[in-house]
This record gives sequence, C-alpha cells and structure tokens, in this order.
Amino acid sequence: MRSGVKVAILVDGDFFLKRYRKLYNGWESTPEEVAKVLVKMCGDHVAKDDYLSRIFYYDCLPLQKKAHNPISKKSVDFSKSETAKFRMEFFKELKKKRKIALRLGYLKSSNNWIISPEKTKEILKGALSVSNLSESDVTYQIQQKSVDMKIGLDIASLSYKKHIEKIILVSGDGDFVPAAKLARREGVDVVLDPMWNNVDESLFEHIDGLKSTSPRPKNRR
Repeated sequence: MRSGVKVAILVDGDFFLKRYRKLYNGWESTPEEVAKVLVKMCGDHVAKDDYLSRIFYYDCLPLQKKAHNPISKKSVDFSKSETAKFRMEFFKELKKKRKIALRLGYLKSSNNWIISPEKTKEILKGALSVSNLSESDVTYQIQQKSVDMKIGLDIASLSYKKHIEKIILVSGDGDFVPAAKLARREGVDVVLDPMWNNVDESLFEHIDGLKSTSPRPKNRR
C-alpha cells in the first residue's frame, strides 16, 4: 500500500531555461541534455515513497513571422532563429519522456522594436546617438500569452479533483500566488523551486516550503 503522497510538478518553461543557462553553463547544451536535466531535477523532488503524477511543462511555441530590423533594415525570420530551433527540438525531446505533459501557449508580437536598457541609458545621458545604434541593440517585443492562465487552471483542477496532495512549482515570480492560495485551501502542500533565484519574502506566506534541487550557484552560500 502506498504510504507517500501524490506529487505534480509544474514548470514555468521560460524561467527554467533562463536559470538553466546560469546554473549549468547551458549555452552549449543540446536539447536532449537539457531535457534529461529537467527530468532529474524534477525527480529529485519526489521522495522514495511518493508517487509522481505528472510533470507539466509550460512554454510558448516560437514566433513564426518575419520583421525588418529598424537599424540594419535587414529581414529577420524568427522561425529560423537559433532560439526557435532549440525550442522546437527541446519540445520534441520532452514529448519522448515519460510523465511529461506539454502545455503550450503562444507569443504575441506588438510589431515594436525596443532599444536595450543599457543603450537607452547612454542615449538619455547624451553619450550615444540613435544613429550609432547597431542591429543587436534592439529587440523585437513579444509577450507570452495563456501560459499563466494554463498554470492557474491546472493548479485549480488538480486541487479540486483531489488528484494530488503536493504541488511543486518551478517558477521565479509571484504570479502563482492566487492559484497557490486556492490549492492550500484545498489541503494541497505547495512547494516552490526557484532554482536558487532570489525570492521576495512576501511570497513565503503563500507556500508551504522552498526547495531547489538544481546545483547551488558558486557565488551563493
């Protein structure tokens, strides 16, 4: 007879990949290597007598459009970028893994290009003119859509239907707080894994535990 608890792990994909690059020297990792690390990292949250119900991975499909860089005037095909290629291959690898469910939202573009904060400061100080900007100094503005909603709905569904007894949230911000409150009211244990990222102290009252299973950064004790 099972003596442990049933666990679901919810991973904010964009946050995970950003932290992965910092903690695992991830710029040189293959999609297959990253997928293996994700599975191990999540597995380390599940105690010997516990049961892993599912790993839910939330992310967005890469942007599938073209635009012209306002500095170089060159056409940019975002679907062929290294980031887009990596994401698609990574999703393929995750689909091969047992117990992983993909929850994919989409990216919404505003058709706007934004000057990097560093260059903006230089312009405002008069140390740089707009005519001296390079194409790498601007980025295309995009926004994730439906990811937070999917996370919230899954937390609510898992909690109300009593499918699980513990939720592990791999996330770095407080957007999950309303859903976490709901889960805790339903008797679900909520643990946050920020992958050693700094967490606002105000979040501690909305979770039952804090635990990172990824390698501790060398500059942090």
